[in-house]
Amino acid sequence: MTDKQWDILVSIVEGRPQTTVNAGFIIDSPWLPGWYGATLLDYFTSDEVWVKANLAAATTFPDVIFLPGFWSEYGMCTEPSAFGAKCTFWKNEFPFAGKTIHRIEDIDEMEAPDPVNDGLLPFMLNRLVINQKRIEDEGHRIRFSVSRGPLNIASFLMGVQELMIAMLTEPDRVLRLLRVITDFLRKWHEIQRNTFATIEGIMMLDDIVGFIGEEEFLTFGFPFIKEIFDASGMKVRLFHNDADFRASLRHYPDMGVNLFNPGIQLGVNEIKAATGNRMAVMGGIPPRDVLAAATPDEVTAASKTLIAELADSSRFLLSCAGGMPPGVSTENILALLGATR
Repeated sequence: MTDKQWDILVSIVEGRPQTTVNAGFIIDSPWLPGWYGATLLDYFTSDEVWVKANLAAATTFPDVIFLPGFWSEYGMCTEPSAFGAKCTFWKNEFPFAGKTIHRIEDIDEMEAPDPVNDGLLPFMLNRLVINQKRIEDEGHRIRFSVSRGPLNIASFLMGVQELMIAMLTEPDRVLRLLRVITDFLRKWHEIQRNTFATIEGIMMLDDIVGFIGEEEFLTFGFPFIKEIFDASGMKVRLFHNDADFRASLRHYPDMGVNLFNPGIQLGVNEIKAATGNRMAVMGGIPPRDVLAAATPDEVTAASKTLIAELADSSRFLLSCAGGMPPGVSTENILALLGATR
């Protein structure tokens, strides 16, 4: 992300008037390697492929704010690997992290891992260190610390179904698990900030928040996510949840979120109304059925319609409803950009 793009993003989050509609996308391994023409395995294992793919996206679409920008990650294996998860990597399929909690009693003995040395995290951080000068020589800076959220990580460590059941049958143990994960995440974000002085934003992704009701969210989600956001002290606090966020949405501004990347369950106007326009919204375009599957003309039409129907154009970044999905073409991204002009 360039200095100019960062300034635009901060001004959007702060609600300052914009002279144009800006576009931004969360991009990572589901989209970027395929768009660039590399396999997932090459993208994960080659620093050269990784940095060239990210630079290619930034060069091809200079008017797009890519978030977090130069995301060093290993898919859903990134954080669970530090807890000892078995990580399976195929040549061109998304990696998978196996469970580490096989009995609910296993939680009693859990300790927070060391993000400096454990799992894939040192590889993730060192990739950015190795490429920092190259990134900055191209006019970009590392702006965000990044992680999945506590419930997301817990769901990989013990399984989604098992986590849902345990919230009802073993709430104290689930709270202990989330305490361990939250302590780990606070340290992990701090390490990222201390490594790169240019970091002024935090991005956290947790779709499991969308799997639970409001009461469960306020017990198992809100306090832990808020703690991580509050401890960061960052200007931009981006939260991604493209599962069904309707039960928890109204609490997001109080949770510390000032930029939200939602799914398709509600429109932009509805999200703004439900939260009193207290946080910026990044989204609006259906990712699979429009951005990936529609024609460029259809993408342009959908984008123009969305922009025209905005009740309030402040605190808004045109994007897809969720992260960039596989298969989105250059032509469709350019069509969306054309609509903003």
